Amino acid sequence: MDLFEYNAKAKMAVEAPLADRMRPRTLDDFIGQGEAAGEGSLIRQAMAARRLFSMILWGPPGCGKTTLARLIARASEARFVEFSAVLSGVKDIRQVIQEARQLRDHHHRRTLLFVDEIHRFNKAQQDAFLHHVETGLITLIGATTENPSFEVIPALMSRCRVVVLQPHDPESLTAIIRQALADKERGVGRFNCRIDPEALDFLVRVADGDARSALNNLEMAVALCMRREDQGAGNDAPVIHLADLEAVLQKKALRYDKNGEEHFNLISALHKSLRGSDPDAALYWLARMLTAGEDPLYIARRMVRFASEDIGLADPQALNVALNGVEAFRFLGPPEGELALAQVAVHLATAPKSNAVYTAYKGAREAARRHGSLAVPLHIRNAPTGLMKELGYGADYRYAHDYEDAFVAQSYLPQEIQGQLYYHPSERGYEKAVKQRLDRWRRMTRKKRHPEGRRDVETP
Repeated sequence: MDLFEYNAKAKMAVEAPLADRMRPRTLDDFIGQGEAAGEGSLIRQAMAARRLFSMILWGPPGCGKTTLARLIARASEARFVEFSAVLSGVKDIRQVIQEARQLRDHHHRRTLLFVDEIHRFNKAQQDAFLHHVETGLITLIGATTENPSFEVIPALMSRCRVVVLQPHDPESLTAIIRQALADKERGVGRFNCRIDPEALDFLVRVADGDARSALNNLEMAVALCMRREDQGAGNDAPVIHLADLEAVLQKKALRYDKNGEEHFNLISALHKSLRGSDPDAALYWLARMLTAGEDPLYIARRMVRFASEDIGLADPQALNVALNGVEAFRFLGPPEGELALAQVAVHLATAPKSNAVYTAYKGAREAARRHGSLAVPLHIRNAPTGLMKELGYGADYRYAHDYEDAFVAQSYLPQEIQGQLYYHPSERGYEKAVKQRLDRWRRMTRKKRHPEGRRDVETP
């Protein structure tokens, strides 16, 4: 490294974002993630023994994945190679492998390869690591915000240990922010800034577990404070107020990946809140998804499905309410149309629940698959021609409207599964009336089919 390169790197270190400057230098300085990297953890034991192992660090943005990888490399004294899956390809991997082999053969030194956003590598690119991870030529540390079970190939997963990192809790974020405020070398301590408790709470809350976001927002707030001081606002130590943070922060974008695990977690939370008859929770999860940028019509479609799956005939109007909510949103658009979706959510959450229709259809579908193409009974077949009538199509069919209450006891199932019952109404909501009516009809049908009193075996 020549003098110009050294000076350039030194200048970049000073001008780097606060979040980068404040990266801990040792594992003891690492705040948070006690389960993954704290005392007694597998990572800490491996670092102490200098016995590295390949791993996938899985966690949300700003939880410390890159920092932890660098600390592991520093403690092991291995060569640390870092590149992003967004910018690198198989050619770059081969180059790293070649250099790692030379380093091992000539200097007996290991190579630790850190791949950020490893989920962005395709199958072929991930395959390129397999042999070299297995032989120990390289120690691979991959970082991902996506569930590796879905994004990393099984062969590579079997060669790596998954280490789960959590979003920073409020206590950890508070400690990280205070550390940056006090550090005069790498942080913003040289400005002697203080922060109001109310502003600190707000800063922690909008960071949403992301330490990088918290530190970058703090740096902007400090810059605003110092500009105010330069303009002669006062001689006391500058204080970061809530208004300062509100001035420099844009609307918080909630952590949400519409194609990843968090997407399914949130829609699951909404569905289960509706099923659990909790309108408050349902409204919260609905708002979370809409605020994060989810397609409102996707949520609407899920609520239409819910109306049949979890409510059914306990409240026959639920399906109409859900469909009307879809049309209202299409007519109004956002944000006005979001209120229609909120109305649907509250209606579904507070409606009586029954999954009887859902269960009945599953049973009928399974019977159709299990028994194959059973013949349609002759008396309910279509008989548009004379030949069909001669063959018995439609014979002995009784027209329901010719009988009292428009009901006649006759069988409509194939002979092989006569007597099978799939729909078992609940005693909730309107379905209670359906159950009473259906029980009466079924008794009449059984009596007609078996006048001596013998009953069919009924299976759901």
